[in-house]
Amino acid sequence: MSNSIDTHYNDGMAAFVSQDYGTCIDHLSEVIRLDDTHKLALVSRGAAFMRTGNFKTAIADFDRVVDMDPDYARAYHLRGLAREVEGDDDGALDDFNRAIDLKPDYGAAYHSRATLHTKTGRTDDATEDIRMVTQLTQQNIETFANENNVWRSQQMHLESIFETELNR
Repeated sequence: MSNSIDTHYNDGMAAFVSQDYGTCIDHLSEVIRLDDTHKLALVSRGAAFMRTGNFKTAIADFDRVVDMDPDYARAYHLRGLAREVEGDDDGALDDFNRAIDLKPDYGAAYHSRATLHTKTGRTDDATEDIRMVTQLTQQNIETFANENNVWRSQQMHLESIFETELNR
């Protein structure tokens, strides 16, 4: 059964990437039929429903994930996006806040909250969130650069050892 779940999940995600949301929803629905606790399939299917404009069904999928795992920041963020489109700005703000509380370095949730703050006239709050997005982006760039430098140093060290061994 697990092989079938994996196959349907992978096929569903491939369809999502190809923007074939109907096929994606079909495959992920099959995953959920086989395993109704598959959080990634529920979140991904919810995202596919959002892409098709079916926000109420997307919210239902995100609700299921939040009920299963109240600490799943991405489910709150995506549900907040769907709620905002549905006109539930207060619910969206609650979800964005919860996503950020759970994962303080979740830049996309800050960005979404900044957009909502701007829409609702809270420009000072929006500015603060954009500052946070900028700070997180800078940290990510620095982390990537540092990790790349560490990798490069290790690679150069290995090449040096290899060259020394070859010259013996």
